[in-house]
Parts: sequence; structure tokens; C-alpha cells
Amino acid sequence: MATPVSPTHHRDLPTHTDTTTTTATIRRRLHELHWKGVKPLPSSSPSPSASSSVSPPLPVGAWAFVCLTLTVLTRTLTFAAAFSAFTNEVIWLIVASFFLSKGFVKTGLGDRVAMFFVRWLGKSTLGLSYGLVLGELAISPGMPSSTARAGGIFLPIIKSLALGAESKPKDPSSRKLGAFLIQSQNQCNNSTSALFLTAAAQNLLCIKLAESLGVEIPNRWVTWLKASCVPALISLLATPIILYKIYPPEVKTTPDAPAMAKRKLEQMGPIKRDEWVMIGTLLLTVALWIAGEALNMASVVAAMIGLSVLLLFGVLDWDDCLSEKQAWDTLAWFGVLIGMATQLTALGVVPWMSKSVASFLKSLSLSWFGSFSVLQLSYFFIHYLFAGQTAHVGALYSAFLGMHLESKVPGLLAALALAYNTNLFGAITHYSSGQAAVYYGAGYVDLRDVFILGIAMSLINLVIWGLAGVAWWKILGLY
Repeated sequence: MATPVSPTHHRDLPTHTDTTTTTATIRRRLHELHWKGVKPLPSSSPSPSASSSVSPPLPVGAWAFVCLTLTVLTRTLTFAAAFSAFTNEVIWLIVASFFLSKGFVKTGLGDRVAMFFVRWLGKSTLGLSYGLVLGELAISPGMPSSTARAGGIFLPIIKSLALGAESKPKDPSSRKLGAFLIQSQNQCNNSTSALFLTAAAQNLLCIKLAESLGVEIPNRWVTWLKASCVPALISLLATPIILYKIYPPEVKTTPDAPAMAKRKLEQMGPIKRDEWVMIGTLLLTVALWIAGEALNMASVVAAMIGLSVLLLFGVLDWDDCLSEKQAWDTLAWFGVLIGMATQLTALGVVPWMSKSVASFLKSLSLSWFGSFSVLQLSYFFIHYLFAGQTAHVGALYSAFLGMHLESKVPGLLAALALAYNTNLFGAITHYSSGQAAVYYGAGYVDLRDVFILGIAMSLINLVIWGLAGVAWWKILGLY
């Protein structure tokens, strides 16, 4: 006869309380050990408001190096194959462009350009938002980091303007001016980054991955601009006024803004020698990018010439380059991402996945344009699962482009549309891109509003690019 089990010894499935207690215990023990490495479990710290803050994981560069080490350790890749992408010209183009962007900040040219447009258009709140957008548009071809543009130039200016209008962060007064300007700049950044190939680092990564799959992109810089100019400019013109209607500022006129900009410009004095050199270098570099194919000059060589000019004239010194952590960090993890993405194609993973999805779409009797629409929308909205644009590109761009090609979508159309979408989803959440995190961190916009405005403006941008963009691409002969 079986001995009955005492209730006190009964073991059921773990309850939620058991799991929470175990997790808390592990966290506490890791804390007691003063663990400084990557956290196997998210750790939180109590706050007066009972909210939690999640400890950051390893930086992208560190994760990339660990993953690269594993591929060599498991002999999935040889050492030479694992590090082969570090000689890629696109990576060094990005690094050189970061150094060029350092010149905008060091010389003060970026602030001067922004203040010029504020003084010109800043009498009304709507005009002020357009002035800031035009300022960013002017410097974006030579400053490939939207995060650097946001944190280094435009957020400080917006904060100054908002505080001058008594619009404070984390306060009901934030809606007077600061919240609108933050959202206008954040949402317009999507189209600014999409307009120029060199306005965002992920653009160059997309182009490189597309070429690794056999998509030919003649005269990259010009081809990119020709295809993006119409929908991007329409979006830039429409976004501030749409936000003005759906997320209106309480302050409609800003007569003090031009005066503030005038005082700032007077303090800066006349354009200095280094600023003139910076302007000339930017014009030279962009001209070489445009004429690159005719001159048989690679884009990276043009960037190297521009950087050399800044070094020779003393606008930048070598310590400026060595201290540009973002450039060297990008070199590390871009090299890993490109190398691993290329090997995924070489090992047959991307082709297998692409054929599987293409076969499924074919079973639905979709035309190539139908497949194009489904894949583009899927690529766009899956970004809710990603923190950052470049991580999204490294994980999914090659696979989605492969699916397009297997579905008989014209290669250049597919490659460019995916790349443009990589910029357009940059403001759907507060974690969707570097600049989105910077602007949200300023404290002017509630998290609820970030998500509501993110999806609303995303749908509007999709309509603009889906109508004006697709029509323009037909005129250009992309399909």
C-alpha cells in the first residue's frame, strides 16, 4: 500500500512567486560578488517611484567581438575569414566620415549653421521647427551620425529655446514649446538621414550588404540621392506641420528665438579660419562623392582626402581622431557585422531562408509587387523588437533582401527601399535609434506620446514614401 505524501513535502510546478524569489536571490548574490561583467539576468534598483531601471548589456562592440571569437573557436570561420571585412572600404568610409563630423563640433560650424536658420525662420514656433530641420539638413551630408547631430548640436539648442520660453522638462510646461520641438526634430531626422547616403552610418552598411548579394549600385552617392530626394523632401516639408496639428505647442509665436540666435552669432563673431576650411572641405568631399564614378575615385578616397585636408590645416589634430570613440567602436562592430553577414550568405544560410520565404509568398499567388509590399512592411514593423537601427540591419537586411530577390523584385529597388525604411523607423519608439533615445532622455515627451506619435508618423511616412516614392522610382526606371 502506497504511503501517502505529506502536503508539506508536496512539490508542484514553480509558482510565479518562486521564480521571482529565485531571480531576486541570483541578482542579490551577483551583487554581493561585485560582478562587473555582463548580467545574465536584468538587474533592477528600487526608486522612490517604485520603478526599475534595467542594467545595460554589453556594448555592441563587445558582443560582436565575443561572437567573432566563438566563430573562430568553433572553427566555423578561419581567423582570416573572420577578420576579412576589416579591410572593407565602406567601413573606413564610415570611420573617416565620423572624423569629418568631429570638425563640425570642434569648429562650432554646426552651431553656427543651426543658429543662422533659427534667426531666419524662428519668429513663430512652426517656423522655428523648420529652421532647426533645415539646419540639420545642411550639415547631415558630412555628419554621418544622427545621434551626434542630436546630442552634440540640436538638443542643446532646443533646450535653450524651450527654457527661454519657460518650457521645462518633466513638467506640465514641457508642452509649451520643448515637447513639440523635440518631436519635430526627432521625426524629421528620419527623412534627413534617408536623404543622403552619408547622413547615417547604417546607410553605408545597407549598400555594402546589398552589393555582397550581387545588387549593382552605380555611383552610390548620386543614385541614393536621386531615388530619395522627392519622397524625403515631401516628408520633411509635411512632418512639422502635421505634428503642429496633432501635437500642438501651447506657444505659437517665439519672438525671442531670433534675438537669442542673433546674440549667439554675435558671441561667435565672424566666420573663423577653421570654419572656412571646414566649409571648403565639406564642399570638396561632397563634390568628389558626386563625381566619383567619372573620376574613377572610390568614396572612401574622397573622405580620406577631406580628412587629410583638415589634418594638414590643423582644424583637427591626431588626438581628435584618437579620442573619437564612436568611430573606433563602429570600426570594430561594423567589421564583425559585415564579415558575419557575408559568411552567412557564403555558407548558404541566407539563400536557404530567402528561398523558403519566397516559396511561401509564391504559394499565396502574390505578384512581385505584392511580395515587395509584404516584405517591406514586415521589415519595418519588426523594428519594435530591436534597439537601434544598425543592429536591425546586421540581423535582417541581408535576409530580407534575399527574400526580395527570390521573389523576383528588382534588385536596386529592393535594396534602396529597405535601406530607406531603416531610417524611417528610427523614431517609432524611444529605443528605436540613438537619436530617439537622446531626445527622449531630455525629458520633454511622455513615453505614451512617444509611442502614439511614433506609430502615427510612421504610417504617414509610409504613405508618403509608398505613393510619392514608388511613383518617383517608376519615373527613374527602378522597376
